Amino acid sequence: MVLGSRDPAAKAVLASELGAPVVTVADAAAQADVIVNVTPGTESVALLRTVSAELRGKVLLDIAVGFTEEPHGVALSHPTVSLGEEIQEALPDTRVVKTLSTVDAIVMTGPADLTGPSTVFLSGNDAEAKKTTAALLTDLGWPESAQLDLGPIETARGQEHFALLFMGIAGALGSYDFGIQVVPHRGN
Repeated sequence: MVLGSRDPAAKAVLASELGAPVVTVADAAAQADVIVNVTPGTESVALLRTVSAELRGKVLLDIAVGFTEEPHGVALSHPTVSLGEEIQEALPDTRVVKTLSTVDAIVMTGPADLTGPSTVFLSGNDAEAKKTTAALLTDLGWPESAQLDLGPIETARGQEHFALLFMGIAGALGSYDFGIQVVPHRGN
């Protein structure tokens, strides 16, 4: 694992805590086979464009969601498309998969700590990239039965729009540490 930062020196403590080097974003992208986008969603496309050459042909897991502040709360910065789509359009040679954007960080890496099963979603155009993503999700504790492939990158819109409901649920529960489960009807 390698971490990319616009200011690697400022992340020395984090590097020490994680036991992973922190290098420039370009160096991290060049070294990694799989890149995880955790940048602020409002800045993701611009930042990732700066390393488009290093991302060519690689799998990019997009877990970011872009928000803007509105008078009555937050709104999506990409209300008619998804950030995942915007990234895929900006980086056509990168294999983008939207995933893990419907759960908080602690649940991303610890789904077994939930009181029941939860569903994680995948959206992307590249079947092999989704297989790679599914294997990584399994390594994080998401069994194959908990992974739901929604289809092409355009389906990332649903994942990102869930973020608004996520905020409401978090407010009602007083915690961000929860998951959702898709429960099919017996007839399916």
